[in-house]
Amino acid sequence: MKYLLVLCCIVTLLGCDQKSAKYLSAQDVIDKSIEVSGGAKFDSSIIEFDFRDKHYYAERNQGTFKLVRTFKDSTGKITDFLTNKGFERHENNKPVKVPDSMLSRYSASVNSVHYFSVLPYGLNDAAVNKALLEEKNIKNKAYYKVKITFNQDGGGEDFEDVFVYWINQESFKVDYLAYSYNETDGTGFRFREAYNERYINGLRFVDYNNYKPKQSKLSVSQLDELFEKGELELLSKIELKNINVD
Repeated sequence: MKYLLVLCCIVTLLGCDQKSAKYLSAQDVIDKSIEVSGGAKFDSSIIEFDFRDKHYYAERNQGTFKLVRTFKDSTGKITDFLTNKGFERHENNKPVKVPDSMLSRYSASVNSVHYFSVLPYGLNDAAVNKALLEEKNIKNKAYYKVKITFNQDGGGEDFEDVFVYWINQESFKVDYLAYSYNETDGTGFRFREAYNERYINGLRFVDYNNYKPKQSKLSVSQLDELFEKGELELLSKIELKNINVD
C-alpha cells in the first residue's frame, strides 16, 4: 500500500513538471535564459573584447549605452561610437563627418557584434516579438525553440530579419541560434552552434561554429534538421578573445 502511494506521488510530480514545462510561454523561456546567462548584471556593466582585428567596448547603465569599435585602416586609428544619441566616428581621435548613406551601415555593423556577444540579453527589448515553436531534440537533448521577429519601429535597419533560438530545456542556455537576412540576390541563412562557454564576473560568453546551408529554398526554422543531417557547411568561427567585465 505504501509502495503504491509513493508511486502515485512520483507520477503526480512528474506530471506537474511536464505540464509546467509544456505551458511555458516564449516570454518565460527567454526570461529564464537571460537570468542564467547573467540577468540584471548586463544592465550595469562594462565589457571589452577583441573580435578578429577589432577591439570592442560596451558600457551599459540601466538603459543608457555606449558601444565602441576601434581598429586601424589606411587613414590610421578609427573609433566608432554608437549611443542612445546616435552614431559618431573619429579618425585619429578627431570627429569626422560620416555621409548619411553610411550612417545606418556603420551603426548596424557596430551594433551587430555587440548584440551577438551578449545574447540572449537584448531579447526583451520593446521591438522584439517572441513565439514558441515546436520543441526539438538536437544531439539527444531537448530544446525550446523560440522564434524572434522585430517591429519596424525600433527594430533597426534589418527589422525584417528572422531569428530562431534553441534553448536547452534543462539549463535554459542558448546552445544554437539561426537567422535569415536579406541579400542582394535573395535571402541568406546562418546557423550557429555555441561552444567554449565561460562565465566572466557572472556573465556568460560563448564562441560559435558558424554554418550556412547548401541550399537556398528553405525557412530559418528548418536549419536544425539540416544540422542534424550534416547538411550545413562550416563557414567560419565566431571567437571573442581577451574578454574583460567590470
